[in-house]
Amino acid sequence: MTTAMTTAAATGETGRRSERYNLVRHFVEMVLAMILGMAVLGAVVQAICAVLGHSGFFLDHPGLRAPLMAMNMTIGMAAWMRHRGHSWAPIGEMSAAMFVPAAVLIVPFWAGALSGDALLGAMHILMLPAMVIAMLRRRDEYAQDHHRHLPAVPPLAA
Repeated sequence: MTTAMTTAAATGETGRRSERYNLVRHFVEMVLAMILGMAVLGAVVQAICAVLGHSGFFLDHPGLRAPLMAMNMTIGMAAWMRHRGHSWAPIGEMSAAMFVPAAVLIVPFWAGALSGDALLGAMHILMLPAMVIAMLRRRDEYAQDHHRHLPAVPPLAA
C-alpha cells in the first residue's frame, strides 16, 4: 500500500512538472513566433512604405504602428499555433489577447497621457500577462505535449 501511494505521488508530481514544462515551452514558442512575425511582416510593411515613398510613416505614427505590430505578432503566433494542432477557438482567444493591451492603451495615448514609445513598450509588456490569462483559460490544452500533435492543416497534395 505504501509503495502504491508513493508511486502515485511520484507520478502526480512528474505529471505536474511535465504540465508546467509544456506550459512554459508553449509560451516561449508563441513569444518567439510573435517576434518572428513582427520582424518579418514589419520588414515587409517597411519595404512597401519605402516603395510608396513613405519610409518613416509608421515610425511617425505610433497610434497606427501599435495595432499593426499586434497584427504582425498575431499572424506569426497564430500560424505557429495552427501548425502545432490548435483549433481556431484557442487561436482566436490568443489573438484577442494580443489586441487587448493596444485597445486599453490607445485611449490614454490619444489623450496625450502616453508617449508613442510608452504605448508600444507597455503594449508589448502587457501582452505577456494577457497571453498567460488566455493560456490558463485552456490550461489542459496548453499543458499538452504539442510536439506529439500532428499539424491541424494537412499538407497540400502534390
